Amino acid sequence: MAKKLKISAVKRSNQKRNKLTKQGKLKARRHKPAKKQIQKAVVPHAEPAEEEESDHGEDLMNMVEDNDLDFLKEAISNKSYDLLKQIRLPKTVDKQQNKRRKDEDTLEERYENSMSKVVGEEGIKRVRMLLPTKTKNGVIQKRLIEDNNVNEFDEQDDEELFDKDQDDDASSADMESNLDDDEDKKPVSMVELLACRNEVLRSKRLKIGLLSSSLLESPEAKVENFKVLLELMEETNPEVYITVRKLATVSLLEVFKDLLPSYQIHQIQQEGVRFKKETYALQNYEVTLLRYYRRYLQKLEKMCNILRKRKGDTRHIREQELELGKVAVTCMCGLLTTHPYFNYSVNVATFLVPLLDNKHEFVRQEVLKCISQIFKEDKRAELSLKMVRKLNQYIKLKAHSVHSEVLQVLLSLRIKDVNLDKEKEEETKQKKLTSHKQRILALSKRERKRNKRLEEVEKELLETKAEENKQTKQKLLTEITSMVFTIYFRILKEAPNSKILSICLEGLAKFAHCINLDFYQDLVAAINKLMAEGNLSLRDQLHCIHCVFTILSGQGSALNIDPYRFYAHLYKILLNIHCGKTHSETEILIKVLVQALILRRKRITQSRLIAFIKRIAILSLQLQHNSALGVLGIIKQTMQLGKTADILLDTDCTSGDGLYQAELEEPECCNAHCSALWELTALQRHYHVIVQKMAKNIAWAVPPTGEGSLSPQISKLSPEELCIEFDPTGVVFKPTVPVPKKTNTKRTVTNHHFQNSEFKEYINSINNTKLTADEYMDFHKACKS
Repeated sequence: MAKKLKISAVKRSNQKRNKLTKQGKLKARRHKPAKKQIQKAVVPHAEPAEEEESDHGEDLMNMVEDNDLDFLKEAISNKSYDLLKQIRLPKTVDKQQNKRRKDEDTLEERYENSMSKVVGEEGIKRVRMLLPTKTKNGVIQKRLIEDNNVNEFDEQDDEELFDKDQDDDASSADMESNLDDDEDKKPVSMVELLACRNEVLRSKRLKIGLLSSSLLESPEAKVENFKVLLELMEETNPEVYITVRKLATVSLLEVFKDLLPSYQIHQIQQEGVRFKKETYALQNYEVTLLRYYRRYLQKLEKMCNILRKRKGDTRHIREQELELGKVAVTCMCGLLTTHPYFNYSVNVATFLVPLLDNKHEFVRQEVLKCISQIFKEDKRAELSLKMVRKLNQYIKLKAHSVHSEVLQVLLSLRIKDVNLDKEKEEETKQKKLTSHKQRILALSKRERKRNKRLEEVEKELLETKAEENKQTKQKLLTEITSMVFTIYFRILKEAPNSKILSICLEGLAKFAHCINLDFYQDLVAAINKLMAEGNLSLRDQLHCIHCVFTILSGQGSALNIDPYRFYAHLYKILLNIHCGKTHSETEILIKVLVQALILRRKRITQSRLIAFIKRIAILSLQLQHNSALGVLGIIKQTMQLGKTADILLDTDCTSGDGLYQAELEEPECCNAHCSALWELTALQRHYHVIVQKMAKNIAWAVPPTGEGSLSPQISKLSPEELCIEFDPTGVVFKPTVPVPKKTNTKRTVTNHHFQNSEFKEYINSINNTKLTADEYMDFHKACKS
């Protein structure tokens, strides 16, 4: 026999009343004054066991950071109650009454007896709370309104209940309805406020994650999710808007990185052309994607404008908003690096270039890293040319008063193989051949048409071989090189004392071989004038010397320029470099020495070469082991290429007059041939094993095999490679230092023998303990006694 279901008394009365109403036996009461009913408090179902075991939020308070506590205190003091409205608090009820009610009433009876008043337009209505409905979007509260003994449900639209955008508003409204405005509110603790804030953030994170993952799974079907994510970038809740905007911005960055194609999307409307269903759907998807991408970039630009404070702007910007702007800059750099050839890449690059001069160092370094990577990886050179033009305009607009990062980014350009003179020579040669050909052949009209068609066919053949692209790229690189040297020459001429002169000289030293031959003489004269003034730092002087020797080692070797003054200046500043503050200049120094002593060995006198070898041998004693290896590598390579320096290994040779004068600043007059490489003896006892081997190899006149020779792995390395290979900046000693062995040394008693008895008596008087009893020694008294 089936068990009969239990029906509550309220439901049975409702069924009876409805049945009587349909039969017409029950008349509805109209115009009856509503009785004032007492609103019963809604008692929350709290577990007393958890209340007893709780530690009053002390653990949660310990987990909260100081910044969050200060923010919440400020929110409470400013009466920001947006979070307080979302906290559902119980009303003050007598403890005995609650206990009696829990013992007597069941769960269903308590739910049926929980009533509240709702004042509407028509009058007072009787409301009874029903069981809530739990969905994946949260808990939905339901109510039953009784008006004149007729039960009606609230008219609520199902679409509004399940709309994702309205979830937070609906839940907050339901919570607000349970609070009594007439009664005094119970004060909210900091722990409850933080817990509510964490709950709101958790729901926002979940929403952003679901929208982003569904976009990546099926972008064409869920492309409208971009709209919701873009709206989250405009979050206005003052308690969580910074975090929510950051999360939405970074999530959209990762989505666009994955979804954006590598080609440009062209919006071409072809009238009268019919497409397949798949092609039409793809076109609509690309148009929608591009529209949302443009909106995303506009929002990023708006967020970045916080970092660009102009003159007269007195607004106070909080630290959280600055962090939001930095996140936007990082997102724009990430988009430009990942998709440099997509739509609006030129607009993004133009916007980022002025940020190289921003007052925030993090922004400058982030943009510097982004643009440097683009310069290194740009295969078309179109975007690089536009960015260099923008840099030229910005530097000229700011009158060369910019940060060093604006010029430092130019060092990453790939213009080492560009030869401006070669381009001019080819153009001149082509013009001469064309004019000569036209004079020889007086072509008829038919032959001209035939030649024109042949040129078109040859051009198409070049395009199939990608030769046309190479020529176009070479022209763009040539224009970039001209623009770069325009910037450098203008700084040398108009702002020789600016703070960006050092980076300008470094760039000239790196790209000096690409300059036109016509400008070499003027450039050397300008550098000589800068060094004569004596206002340059040690690093700038090395860059100047490096630039001059780079010019003279290439096409400038045909110029009638005497570099002796640059040799003398290099010889004078060599000993100013050591393993302390000036250790970073050793990398530039080794490059300069290679150009001055090895590449120009046939144009340097014997006395000058010997003087430089002796001085850099002295320099190796005050450098770190990797720099010492680079310097010794230069000496070894010089001895391999000629026998000029062998005189420094002969300690018995007395050729020449006078003595070696190391303090002189003229390499030709210091008599270095009268000395020897005594420094090799000290270097053979160096703490680094490779330095010992290198010094021994040079002392044995650089033998290729046998005793004193080097291993093939070390002997084939150049001076620059030696310096990089054994660099200790990674806190790694190469090779590893073996653990020293323990040795037991026996103490030996040594007896002192004195040739003079008077000196012995004097020593004994000094060692008298009476003189040092009070920790003070009177030498005058001791000598008198």
